[in-house]
Amino acid sequence: MTKKRRVFDIEFDESAAAVPAGTAETRRGPMATAITENAEALTARQAAETAIRAENDALAHEHVRLKKAGLITDLIPLDAIRTGKLTRDRAPGRDPEIDELKTSIRSIGLSNPIRVEKLADGYELIQGYRRLTAFRELFEETGDAQFAKIPSGLNAGGEELQKLYRRMVDENLVRRGVSFGEMARLAMAYRAEDPNVESYDRAVELLFASSGRQRRSYIKLFVRLIGQIGDHLKYPEALPRALGLNLLKRIDEQPAQIRQLAAVLASEPDRSAEDELRLLNGFLSAKAARPKTVAQKSAKTTFRLSRPEGIAKCTAADGRVELRLERDFSGLERQRLEAAVQAFFDSLDAADRG
Repeated sequence: MTKKRRVFDIEFDESAAAVPAGTAETRRGPMATAITENAEALTARQAAETAIRAENDALAHEHVRLKKAGLITDLIPLDAIRTGKLTRDRAPGRDPEIDELKTSIRSIGLSNPIRVEKLADGYELIQGYRRLTAFRELFEETGDAQFAKIPSGLNAGGEELQKLYRRMVDENLVRRGVSFGEMARLAMAYRAEDPNVESYDRAVELLFASSGRQRRSYIKLFVRLIGQIGDHLKYPEALPRALGLNLLKRIDEQPAQIRQLAAVLASEPDRSAEDELRLLNGFLSAKAARPKTVAQKSAKTTFRLSRPEGIAKCTAADGRVELRLERDFSGLERQRLEAAVQAFFDSLDAADRG
């Protein structure tokens, strides 16, 4: 008789059961393997993206820091740069030193970039008017593409007007030939543009804070001079310091002479800077018309007396008696001098009573 097989008898593979669950030998299906690999790839990609974002943030912060410090430079097209925001402390006409600068740029390039401020549709020049002018002339003369763009330091936008002027002033103070007339006109222009500056003197103090007190004092005097006769001058930037100060002194003493000075300058409307200096010097050389005063004559008595020491010169006038004699009176005792003077006055009084 055969034994019946139970319905629930299950045969196990002994070799598979011999491997404990959870060990490296556990079998995994294709789906589980794919899920694991995708998860690992996603984790790695997220870590890479996080590292990239951190690096980009660090670079952005560094860029902002360098830009605020004015250390970011770029090649900017010449026609994208404007020069109208700041009044330049420049004499009208072409700067004769531009040719030397152009020769240097041709030979070794531009050593010091200009400085600009970014606008919505271009750039505004802050420093480097002569360098920009040299590049523009070189490009116009040669058509060379290397002069079509100029190396420029990028200033952070929104900088205060005072700081912008100070940057320009401090750069130009080390340049030769900046006259007191140019500096005075710049201070006057700055005050006109900044409503927070209450006076011309304050404008000078702010803009030329790096200069010595004496220089600032001269600039203030030239501000006064140009304020009074500036409309009559064609070349205030050509005024030497001494000539300007002498003109101001003459006008302060006799304000009515401004009309005479205006007439002198108007006599040569097409004058050059040299002609204007000649006219101004001639104006100062001419004797000013001064009102005549009647001198009050006072009675005076003079006589001489023979003394053992020599001749004593005596002068008597209203309120004054003077005695001159070749003798050292400083060695006499004070009491003796007082007694002698007292005796002198007593003798005069006695004569009046007699």
